[in-house]
Amino acid sequence: MPALTKAMVFAAGLGERMRPLTLETPKPLIKIAGKTLLDYTLDNLAEAGISEAIVNTHYKAGMIEEHVKSRHTPKIILSHEPVLMETGGGVVKALEHFNNAPFFCCNTDVILRSNGESSLKKMKKIWDDDKMDMLLLLQPREKAFGYNGNGDFFIGHDGKLPPLKKSRQSPFVFTGIQIISPKLFAREHPTGAFSLNHFYKNDIQPDGFLNRIYGLPHNGEWLHIGTPEALLEAEKILDLVKPEI
Repeated sequence: MPALTKAMVFAAGLGERMRPLTLETPKPLIKIAGKTLLDYTLDNLAEAGISEAIVNTHYKAGMIEEHVKSRHTPKIILSHEPVLMETGGGVVKALEHFNNAPFFCCNTDVILRSNGESSLKKMKKIWDDDKMDMLLLLQPREKAFGYNGNGDFFIGHDGKLPPLKKSRQSPFVFTGIQIISPKLFAREHPTGAFSLNHFYKNDIQPDGFLNRIYGLPHNGEWLHIGTPEALLEAEKILDLVKPEI
């Protein structure tokens, strides 16, 4: 099985919901409890054994480029997008860096803490290149901080995912963290800017499940930092919950 040592980190967005904080600072560089959102993501990846992270940039790209110069683990490669490509298009633009091996994809507007073993390490352990094209980390909806929607997924047998049904509540929320196989992009997909949601919505099999897309429940905290109000509330939580030693 190909080694899983690389990650795609999404840091190109405009951060419109976080204004006015993002008028001067790109969202990934906003600090919470003294640490940037980007560094929370990169530290989790480093702890899980990821040695190289491709970080896409667009809005205030120079600030992100300057910030990551101080990091040594993981090694940072920048993928600048003069025009925003969304998640799917951003991956396609950076695909050459992954050498046909599976890789993590991570949003930078979430903070993840695991109870016990890192969920990212668990994902690496259960990844099966023969049957998976995507493995999504999912948070139980009732434990999802900063989220007030109806959920995203059910989990079926053996971790397989039934398709999304927005008409009813689902028990799990997508955390913005997943492992992806480059094989996924050999399938038909849009060109230019497009969302990875394309694969969740257009890949239903005869048995009613998504093709080669699996899920793993997260055991621990997941904080979605989508607004300035959520940031303030999350700071209180992070100040109360000290990191494990």
